Amino acid sequence: MATTTKTLPFDPAEHLTNPADQAELLTDALATGNAAYIANALGTIARARGMSDVARGAGVTREALYKSLNMKGDPKLTTFMGVLKTMKIQLTARAEPTGHSRKISRTKGGPPARTRAA
Repeated sequence: MATTTKTLPFDPAEHLTNPADQAELLTDALATGNAAYIANALGTIARARGMSDVARGAGVTREALYKSLNMKGDPKLTTFMGVLKTMKIQLTARAEPTGHSRKISRTKGGPPARTRAA
């Protein structure tokens, strides 16, 4: 007689209740530079905190937030920033160690021009 194994659905949001763990997940996602992973991680954190509350605070509908914060989603920057603000998550930037420094010089009347330092 063959035995069968029953699998149960797993939602990481149910186990991601600590803000420090949520920050670690988002930090890992941001470090990859993978937009799908970043959106999915942010969606997981939003579900852990309550999608309706996060959507309301970000100024979007719950349905729109579900659509934009998954592996196929691509949230607008305003949505992304609104979600972060609502969840009280602060982003910081740091220079990536590359061995090459880059200078930004301003050109008259135009955007900054990027140049490599010698």
